[in-house]
Amino acid sequence: MTREAHHLPLDLLRCPATGEELRINGERLVSSSGRSYRILGSSIPLFAEEFCSEDARVQQIHYDRIAAAYFENLNYPHTQEYMSYLDRALTRAIGDRSLGTTAEICCGKGEAVSLLGDRIERGVGVDVSVSMLEAAEAEHGRRDLWFVQGDATRLPLSSDAFDSVVVLGGIHHVNDRASLYAEISRILRPGGRLYFREPVSDFFLWRWLRYLIYRASPTLDHETETPLRAAATFADLERAGLRSRAWKTHGFFGFCLFMNSDVLLFNRLFRFVPGIRRLARWSTALDEWTLRLPGFGNNGLIVVGHAEKPS
Repeated sequence: MTREAHHLPLDLLRCPATGEELRINGERLVSSSGRSYRILGSSIPLFAEEFCSEDARVQQIHYDRIAAAYFENLNYPHTQEYMSYLDRALTRAIGDRSLGTTAEICCGKGEAVSLLGDRIERGVGVDVSVSMLEAAEAEHGRRDLWFVQGDATRLPLSSDAFDSVVVLGGIHHVNDRASLYAEISRILRPGGRLYFREPVSDFFLWRWLRYLIYRASPTLDHETETPLRAAATFADLERAGLRSRAWKTHGFFGFCLFMNSDVLLFNRLFRFVPGIRRLARWSTALDEWTLRLPGFGNNGLIVVGHAEKPS
């Protein structure tokens, strides 16, 4: 193992089936009732091997298959430039607040950790894809960060243990939003916050385009990927005991052009265009201007928001 199993944060982990505390027995985590979970050689507990919903299993297979292409798409210069704009939107939403003990749900390769790591005192990333988790483990070597395999609707995490939960592009992969938000509420301490950045389709044009795109792209799955809608999200959060505190959308036609290399094949050729980073930056400014026009305020493609668990 790159990190020994005894370094796992047992105070932050729980059996997803029973909520029981876990102990280490060789290279497995074991509950008091005898449920047992294998620990991968890179110190990644595999909770979803034994305990995984059908939707999560579909996502696991999908992202284990496309992981390499997903990482390649994120490395294009125009994609990185546009993503920096979205990253700034997220950090502005958080402000100078410390995130304390943090869970990143649907963590992929640890995008929130990469962006917000200096604000995180201790962190656990949860994802159902082993390929994504292995990439996260390889990229983030801090002793106070851990990555575990788990189903987002039955998190293998302790109740009332986290100051912050961050989800970047993961909520729209979960069909059972009620269970996801209930789990987030369960693991947050009173006063803790959920921060999220997700595709949103309140604007009719984006609903039409995504209907076509989600069925055309091999890296998207229309059966298990549904962008958020504001009213439904507010209601779901409220039912889970979370109060929505902020909701602001970003991205317009520039997002369509520079952030869809997995769908628009010509987009990949942009990396050869001189000055492409500057063009991408200009597009973010144009998108921001568009969303300030009367009637366009929350018609962006991506929402950045946060909700809070009442004290």
